Amino acid sequence: MSVKFAYWVPNVSGGLVVSKLPQRTDWTFDYNRQLARVAEQVGFDYALSQARFFASYGAEHQLEALTLTAALASVTQRLKLISAIHPGLWHPGVIAKAVATIDNISNGRAAVNIVSGWFKGEFIGYGEPWLDHDERYRRSEEFIRVLKGMWTQETFTFKGDFYRINDAPLKPKPVQQPHPEIFQGGNSKAARRMAARVSDWYFMNGASVEKVAEQIAEIRALAAAEGRDPESIRFGLNGFVIQRDTEKEAHDTLREIIAHADEEAVEGFRQQVQFAGNASPEKQGMWAESKFEDLVQYNDGFKTGLIGTEEQIIERIRAYEAVGVDLFLCGFLHFTDDLPRFGERIIPQVRAAPSRRPARAERVAEVA
Repeated sequence: MSVKFAYWVPNVSGGLVVSKLPQRTDWTFDYNRQLARVAEQVGFDYALSQARFFASYGAEHQLEALTLTAALASVTQRLKLISAIHPGLWHPGVIAKAVATIDNISNGRAAVNIVSGWFKGEFIGYGEPWLDHDERYRRSEEFIRVLKGMWTQETFTFKGDFYRINDAPLKPKPVQQPHPEIFQGGNSKAARRMAARVSDWYFMNGASVEKVAEQIAEIRALAAAEGRDPESIRFGLNGFVIQRDTEKEAHDTLREIIAHADEEAVEGFRQQVQFAGNASPEKQGMWAESKFEDLVQYNDGFKTGLIGTEEQIIERIRAYEAVGVDLFLCGFLHFTDDLPRFGERIIPQVRAAPSRRPARAERVAEVA
């Protein structure tokens, strides 16, 4: 499989950095409709709509992810559309039906990203219980099992700790076989074990090549221990792209973003995610090692190092591909200009180059 490219849909105000630096982007549907059409024209494979219900870290306005995905499905032709979904705020049977509907509307282009949750205020604000860390992942795993069952069985029954499904039908089934793709993130042991058991894709926060390789190797080994083919899990990596004509210009832009950071919003985000991560038994969340400047891009996108000239960025992408990254989830400062430039100049060159991915036999031997 050739490496894939996704972009963060800017469906919340404030862009993809917690900075007061002016950005050429927008959160409105009209803007996102135009951006999605450009994205598929220049070679992007996926678009991920993030889920945010309350204003947080500067995101004053938010378009709901699933609703937006349905709207974008009707105005695009090729792009696969991922909706971020929070178990606890949705029922899995309802989501199974909604995503199957979007899959039919789009002729097989719907997907979900199951987000176990880090923002306690949204759950409490909506009157839903805030579960302990590992309990959130147990609920997410049940949520995924219900989705798969509803999508693949004529009628489905499930008796779990969080959900009960009683001989429930779902028609029409999704177009995609066996079912729409299921993504998840998380860096805790609970998240990794869940990915090894039930998810199709595992999203990783930005990190060094070495740390990404370690995560991939661990999850493949966990999958093998569960009796699952390690090759059935694919890996996505978050990266914030600053593509400029010179390395100096790119790093000057990075310094400017951080210099204009909204310190109050970054600190609020830091407190929320560290609270969520510290709730895990091992005290290890997705942002456990993130410094202030890392959190200015709220999924550690600067750490991936897609910052420099197009040649430097291509080399960096290929280094991650060599350790098993299958998809790059890209954010941009100026979506209006930077996204098409990335698609026109970088995506074709990455795809034209021979893959650095190890052969399947080598990967299987590593797990064994």
